[in-house]
Amino acid sequence: MADKPHQNLAIIGHVDHGKSTLVGRLLFETGSVPEHIIEQHREEAESKGKSGFEFAYVMDNLAEERERGVTIDIAHQRFDTDKYYFTIVDTPGHRDFVKNMITGASQADHAILVVAADDGVAPQTREHVFLARTLGIETLIIAINKMDVVDYSQDSYNQVKEEVQQLLKQVRFDTDDARFIPISAFEGDNISEHSDNMSWFDGPTVLESLNNLPEPSPPTDAPLRIPIQDVYTISGIGTVPVGRVETGVLNVGDNVSFQPSDISGEVKTIEMHHEEVGQAGPGDNIGFNVRGVGKNDIRRGDVCGPADDPPSVAKTFKAQIVVMQHPSVITAGYTPVIHAHTSQVACTFESLDQKLDPASGEVAEENPDFIKAGDAAIVTLRPQKPLSIEPSSEIAELGSFAIRDMGQTIAAGKVLEVNE
Repeated sequence: MADKPHQNLAIIGHVDHGKSTLVGRLLFETGSVPEHIIEQHREEAESKGKSGFEFAYVMDNLAEERERGVTIDIAHQRFDTDKYYFTIVDTPGHRDFVKNMITGASQADHAILVVAADDGVAPQTREHVFLARTLGIETLIIAINKMDVVDYSQDSYNQVKEEVQQLLKQVRFDTDDARFIPISAFEGDNISEHSDNMSWFDGPTVLESLNNLPEPSPPTDAPLRIPIQDVYTISGIGTVPVGRVETGVLNVGDNVSFQPSDISGEVKTIEMHHEEVGQAGPGDNIGFNVRGVGKNDIRRGDVCGPADDPPSVAKTFKAQIVVMQHPSVITAGYTPVIHAHTSQVACTFESLDQKLDPASGEVAEENPDFIKAGDAAIVTLRPQKPLSIEPSSEIAELGSFAIRDMGQTIAAGKVLEVNE
């Protein structure tokens, strides 16, 4: 199992364009979900008057989601192709779930963008492509779904393909790299086998495209960084911080430092999946015990790194942001909440340095008075309490963030430089 390289795959796109159905279908076609489970879901779907939702149900394990027929949380599911094993980071399509989308997509190496053939580019298609670009997703596979609804028409496919290409050009996503595939996730066309319904298409199927993805380079050469999700006290062991290793390698016996709490100690044990291990690397979710660190010394949002090269703590930081939605305008002095890795800290816009042309990335205006929805800008932010964050050019995994206010995601951004 683990001898295959691992890829994280995000499934993105507008609500109701068939993301969950595609995920369920992929899991089914690769043998990750047995036939009888699909059958159970089919019966349940029919009993709720939602015939055809059986594949979607595979992902939507939460009862509430089933009732609403909407994906809320990010479900992690695994499936294998000949070459890779994938973790699907299923990303919700609804507006209020964009924050999940941001934390989800930032963990993904590549993405499948699902666009319905009968609906074309919709508002969230735009937003998700924008985010994928901002968050550094490398390769985009574009699945033009629901081809069965448009009678497998090549004209409909070409029309939507053209629309998406325009959108990708706007955000400077390399369209040569983008792979377009006409599919029906519901009927199974062009998922694992070429479809007789679309003999006009001679490109790869979805699974072939996934096999052809470039291998990710594991971020082990970067220094160790573990954002802390929770801190537990476990009898017989003591204080156990829990988190996902984003970069680097953690060994038993290492001296580590937690920032911004500024406390350090020696790693006594590392546990993964309830087993003790001697070492942990990128992508591993671990609990570890550190000599001399008590429960009240550290908290969620801290980042663990080597004691001799501790995580940086920002006094201010410069970032490139994309404003997705805001009821009015953003000016210097505005203080929303920044969600970066596991921390949430209010940050004040100290200055608006440059407004960028979103199409070209060139500077459109120096020191603008305000920025609004749709704008891209370079800004300086000042955290209201200590925040550990890294330039995305050095440690990409700790360099992207979401800006939230009034219960919605206002903007997404990446850190350019940190003033410690």
